[in-house]
Amino acid sequence: MNQRRYSKKREAILRIVSSTKSHPSAKWVYDQIQKEYLDISLATVYRNLALFKQDGRVACIAVVDGEERFDGNVEPHSHFVCRSCGKIIDLDLETFHHLEHEVEHQTGASVDSSSILFYGICADCKRF
Repeated sequence: MNQRRYSKKREAILRIVSSTKSHPSAKWVYDQIQKEYLDISLATVYRNLALFKQDGRVACIAVVDGEERFDGNVEPHSHFVCRSCGKIIDLDLETFHHLEHEVEHQTGASVDSSSILFYGICADCKRF
């Protein structure tokens, strides 16, 4: 991780992303942080999210409706993406670690990260 000068705005962006399970877009983060910092720009949010991705402090889960969606939980886990409303749901799959070991076994490679995305229609959207 690169050493950067401390920034209250940068830390607030990370806090906002890490404090929600909604897998927010940069625009959503911007709307939230403006409540604290009226002078912050959307470009600053995008720039800092890119830095956090590079540093491994946040992950980009998927692009939904043309917007990257972020997760402050960078521990290995899977996601479900609703094709109707765009909701992203964390999944706790016991087989996740088994799959990484199986890939290593079959390929002889070393897995250092992985991501599994499931797409479909969420329970809320199925009701309509």
